[in-house]
Amino acid sequence: MLDNFVSVCSCLETDLYGQVNSESNGLQHIGGNGGQLDFVLGAYLSKDGQSFLCTPSTFKAKDGTISSTIKPTLSQGSIVTVPRQVTHMLVTEFGVANMKGKSTWQRAEALIEIAHPDFRDGLVKEAEKMGIWKYSSKVMV
Repeated sequence: MLDNFVSVCSCLETDLYGQVNSESNGLQHIGGNGGQLDFVLGAYLSKDGQSFLCTPSTFKAKDGTISSTIKPTLSQGSIVTVPRQVTHMLVTEFGVANMKGKSTWQRAEALIEIAHPDFRDGLVKEAEKMGIWKYSSKVMV
């Protein structure tokens, strides 16, 4: 195995559990995985390795509506390219969320922090409905 292995890949969306879709827009297939899971897993398991999955925090649909790429759950029909167990670093223009070794509520909280500010409150409400985030989950400093 290669020490200090780093992988950098793009993705289309992630859910609050840390599952990553890099292949489809719901049921519409966009592209193959291109070995993404191999690179993610290789970096995740490498001594001092890091895997970065990068996405803008929002996307604009053809009709002009803007949506978050961080969602409570993946869009119906989406493909899980990278399972939550090996998702390491998720990156948007608002920061980096380290998923490695995190509990479900910690993952949700970290992802909400790097979501576009316009969508954060809605993501918190959805996470609460899903039972994966509560106000008491957040460690107050």
